[in-house]
Amino acid sequence: MWAAAPLLLLLLLLLPLARLCRRGAARLEPAGRAVLITGCDSGFGHLLALRLHRLGFTVFAGCLGKRVQPRRFCSAFTRVVKCALRITLLPQVQEATAGCLLSHFSSIGFWGLVNNAGISTFGETGWLPMETYEKFADVNLLGSIRTTLAFLPLLRKYKGRIVFMSSIIAYFTLGNGIYSMTKAAIEKFCDALRLEMKKFGVQVCIIQPGNYAPSTKIQPPVSAEEIWSELSEEEKAVYNKEYVQERANFFNSILSEGSTNGNEVVDAMVDALTSPAPKARYMVAKLKEKALVFVCALFPTVVMDSVLSYALSK
Repeated sequence: MWAAAPLLLLLLLLLPLARLCRRGAARLEPAGRAVLITGCDSGFGHLLALRLHRLGFTVFAGCLGKRVQPRRFCSAFTRVVKCALRITLLPQVQEATAGCLLSHFSSIGFWGLVNNAGISTFGETGWLPMETYEKFADVNLLGSIRTTLAFLPLLRKYKGRIVFMSSIIAYFTLGNGIYSMTKAAIEKFCDALRLEMKKFGVQVCIIQPGNYAPSTKIQPPVSAEEIWSELSEEEKAVYNKEYVQERANFFNSILSEGSTNGNEVVDAMVDALTSPAPKARYMVAKLKEKALVFVCALFPTVVMDSVLSYALSK
């Protein structure tokens, strides 16, 4: 093992240089390439669909239902194909693969899949019923896996890209552990997939936004009264309304501090799809958010627990 240490050190020194050389290469030509994006009803998905269209891609914009027609996807966007795609329904995912998409591939190649769709909520562990945990796992985790498995044959054929929407909340949680749980799980799925796809020339990238709640509207402000009304009698016996109100105020204050510029995240998504040497992870966050991730990743758990406990106490 130790005999291989010099070789490993040399590789660590050469990899950044090789990456710089590759990133200096020309970006790919969008014409004749198709990208499917889930969750295009609003937020990052909608912004990305518009951006990719402007760049020259053919965009398949997955929306929740056929009646959902984002206003800005008008007739002027000739290369944006709206398709009903509810990622929790396997038959609809399969239908999108076989029908809405494959019919277009006689003249274009399938270049990218962007697993963007997701949901968020607030609540301490015991406040949420099992049905909510199942729903979040189905949308945020299994939904991305469903679409990935459905499109893997095409992605391998065209040596394309797979982009997943994660979050810095995969590293820690501040009142939304259910969302954090699903993002941590999708990170591990991506880690396995990225290594397995290398031999096919398919590249897998993870986008890790910080707090962009005002931009995406993925998490509306929390109502303490609604939370209290939905608590079980057992939980009401443990907590009181004042505590629930404090936690709701704390979480709402975090939401209000989020960035309104969703295009910062879209820039990273575009780079993941077009760069000759995309990153495995794109962290798009404020400095203090990155510092929190750094502490979580490198310091003992007891340190991170102390930091988060202090934040919650304030």
